[in-house]
Amino acid sequence: MTPTPKIAIFVATSGHSGVDRAMKHLVPALARRGYRVDLLKVQDHGPELGPVPEGVRVVDLGSRHTYGSLGAVVRYLRAERPAALLADKDRVNRTALLARWLAGVDTRLVLSSGTTISVDLAHRGGFERWLQRNSMGKLYRFADQVIVTCEDVADDMSAYTGLPRPLIRAVPSPVVPERLFTEVQPRPDHPWFAPGEPPVILGMGELGARKDFPTLLRAFARLRRELPCRLIILGRGKQQRALEALARELGVAGEVNLPGFQPNPYGFLAHAALFAFTSRWEGLGFALIEALALGTPAVSTQCPSGPREILGDGRYGRLVPVGDDAALAQAMRDTLRDPLPPERLREAARPYGIEHSTTAYLEVLGLPPHGPGSPD
Repeated sequence: MTPTPKIAIFVATSGHSGVDRAMKHLVPALARRGYRVDLLKVQDHGPELGPVPEGVRVVDLGSRHTYGSLGAVVRYLRAERPAALLADKDRVNRTALLARWLAGVDTRLVLSSGTTISVDLAHRGGFERWLQRNSMGKLYRFADQVIVTCEDVADDMSAYTGLPRPLIRAVPSPVVPERLFTEVQPRPDHPWFAPGEPPVILGMGELGARKDFPTLLRAFARLRRELPCRLIILGRGKQQRALEALARELGVAGEVNLPGFQPNPYGFLAHAALFAFTSRWEGLGFALIEALALGTPAVSTQCPSGPREILGDGRYGRLVPVGDDAALAQAMRDTLRDPLPPERLREAARPYGIEHSTTAYLEVLGLPPHGPGSPD
């Protein structure tokens, strides 16, 4: 009988990042395909899977720091010899590269990066920029494959670091549970979603500089002069008080609500009349994909990187320049007046369905779409 191949996944996340969300979807999906999955865990870091799925083992590396886990990863690779090791984020990737070399194993190594590296590093210190740029350009070429979230991120990584472009592959992230494409979401327990109320425009994400909610507020204030509507922004962050003050300054405080973080935002996304994505930069844009999967019309900034590809160069939603509140207001107005049908919007999100994405991940890991232990 053919032994079931083992996949090791080595990540150290904040607990609430896009990587956390992706891994919570990918790890159980790989196990459902019949593979044994070991999640190599740095203490006090995510992802937190909740109940551990059948076929999944959480391996405590015994360190609170990524670099401090090097010896444990080496010992794990020598003892377990997984068929493939998937790592994510630069510090983890460097550790994985060194661990495989020290272990002397033939495990296939796939490194992942989920951000537009040139833009992300522009906000870092000089040493951090030098370290990441050089580690990606010089060290990542010793991996079997480097994967990123979209083609624009791949092009940026190659141009910025010098890493050969053929080594980098765009793989769709596992964002959308299959049920989102078909299930009817309950209406949120919020008075603005009651029947007969004005349409709600929704924004969502950390209330910080990258999401650029001030531009959304200014665009909403322009739109509000012409159309009755309301704006809800889900999320928490350092800018909450500043955003509330800006809403008062713009004279729209009564039509703007910031109810904080919502652990299950699907009802808000499904029942909004429009989703507005205003980021200055991204690695992909999970919330934009989720809105489309639920059939909700969307507009977005054409930021680096993700929205242009997700929206099919504007076929599935209007794209506007970053920081341009006048263009955003026009796009929101036009979309509210002439929205695309839900089924067409869902087409844009289907590549990011968990099962579709899992097949793509298995391909780059060098494994069949279903393992020997799969019930399929």
